[in-house]
Amino acid sequence: MAGFRSPAELEPGERADGSRDFRRLGGLLHQPLALLGERNYDKPVWHLSLRAAPEDPVLSDQQWAEAARELMARTGLAPDGDADAVRWVAIRHAEDHIHVVATLARTDGGRPVVWNDGYRVRDACRAIERRFGLRSTAPADRTAARCPKRGEHEKTARHGRAEVPRVALRRHVQLAAAGARSEQEFFARLRAANVLVRQRFSQRDPTQLSGYAVALPGDHNGDGRPVWFGGGKLAADLTLPRLRHRWRPSQPSAGPSPADYYPVSGRHLSQRTAGAVLRTTVRDAARRARTAEQFFERLEDAGLQVRRRFSDRAPGQITGYAVTLPDHRDEEGAAVWYSGGRLADELTWTRLRERWSSNPPPEPHKAGSAELTHEERQTLYDDAARSAAYATAQIRRYSVINPHAARDACWAAADILLMASKVTGNSHLRRAAKAYDRAARPPYGRLPAPTSAGNGLRTAARLLALVDPAGTRTVVMVTRLVINMVELLESIAQLHQAQRRREQADAASSAAVRLRRIAVPATESTHPQRLDRPSPSLSPDALALHGFPQPWRAETPGRLDRSAANLKQSGQLARPQPGHRPSR
Repeated sequence: MAGFRSPAELEPGERADGSRDFRRLGGLLHQPLALLGERNYDKPVWHLSLRAAPEDPVLSDQQWAEAARELMARTGLAPDGDADAVRWVAIRHAEDHIHVVATLARTDGGRPVVWNDGYRVRDACRAIERRFGLRSTAPADRTAARCPKRGEHEKTARHGRAEVPRVALRRHVQLAAAGARSEQEFFARLRAANVLVRQRFSQRDPTQLSGYAVALPGDHNGDGRPVWFGGGKLAADLTLPRLRHRWRPSQPSAGPSPADYYPVSGRHLSQRTAGAVLRTTVRDAARRARTAEQFFERLEDAGLQVRRRFSDRAPGQITGYAVTLPDHRDEEGAAVWYSGGRLADELTWTRLRERWSSNPPPEPHKAGSAELTHEERQTLYDDAARSAAYATAQIRRYSVINPHAARDACWAAADILLMASKVTGNSHLRRAAKAYDRAARPPYGRLPAPTSAGNGLRTAARLLALVDPAGTRTVVMVTRLVINMVELLESIAQLHQAQRRREQADAASSAAVRLRRIAVPATESTHPQRLDRPSPSLSPDALALHGFPQPWRAETPGRLDRSAANLKQSGQLARPQPGHRPSR
């Protein structure tokens, strides 16, 4: 129905028995390969199938022919007016699809370029969809994760695995990146999750780490070796340079202060949360150090500010220390310092010196939960909820003045979703994090400039990494965070919709729908008489939900105007009379 010549010239002839004679057509397609000789591609046949959606109208042969010519022109294999382009044909096998076959050799002896042709094919498909009114599909914006291949699915089924290794490794890497505060902690978290890690070093500088690969124990190839996946093979934003962008942004934007770019900043954190973070960091540094110099070095590497106290008699002798988080200040603007004794009894300087004098072996870094009280866990959840509310306000502000500046918060929202799903073990949170995955990645792999909203969400994710699962009370403790996350995801969906990124908007909306099943806890299935007598063990946030069963939603100006007009029309909205005092 289409080709490098008219369909009548290329149509295979019929034999006496009614079969087709393809020798002439095959010869025409193979002729250009003789000109290339040894420069031929190993696989010189380019094959592509185009299929319409079931709800799309049935295209005629002429329309399919126009679609095939549009495809070949946009891929650069057969541009319009190029007489020396590759030879190709298009065959229609059914009403809803065609097959396009081309020979990767030009008739002038040149070899066509097919590198990244999949992205050009995507652009051609979207142009064909707009031209004939077909269902719109996703653009090639490089935000989709690498899908497992057919062989991976078959191997997973043969070995009885519940999940494809590529998908499981991507989840492990995402969780480790969301909870890590440094590159060393990232690899420690991967090893703690029973993931094999292989680091790649630069050939010019053997001490410089340039990449990594991960594998699952027991996942071997035919030679019995582990099947390794580099970060870029899992997702576009999981390469080592992009992960380093999360921890140490090199070019902060002009808006927030430099304190927002530490692994964990003290800005907007309560004193209880800051104390829990400091105690966990100091305890880990003390366990891994063998001398005072190593101890202070690890504290500074973790992003803490350290103040040493020296003796009055011997100026070079250290008698104590205090630590704080960057930009952690009180109401008067003074830095809030925490001494070792204020954090824990075993972290006093005297106890630490006794520990190091006994010369114990350094303990490896354990990427696990901290020893937190119930009140401290609740405070961490509350601070994470405030970070989500702050990010929502910033996204709504950016959507008006600079929509591109909001992409950093969209990217960081995935971290807090992933970490909350791991800490709580809630299935709705896990599905929401999976559904939101595509809405998080920046288009075309362009890393957004860091913002205070994005760094606040990353800090909240690292705080949640300190929390251990709290059993059945976890859902009650995380209710406020989930409600704020619903508002955040809805704002992100509106932002993507305004930017005409439909797939990303659908992903954010789908995640918000799943979170609403937690944000409206049992109110749809709870009887009214039960709401009058809530359980005394509920938190203040849960008690407030009993009084307001419907989740709060920001009213848009248009909706407020329509509501006011309806009330005024019904007579319920009346202008107050002079001297009239409204009742309570």
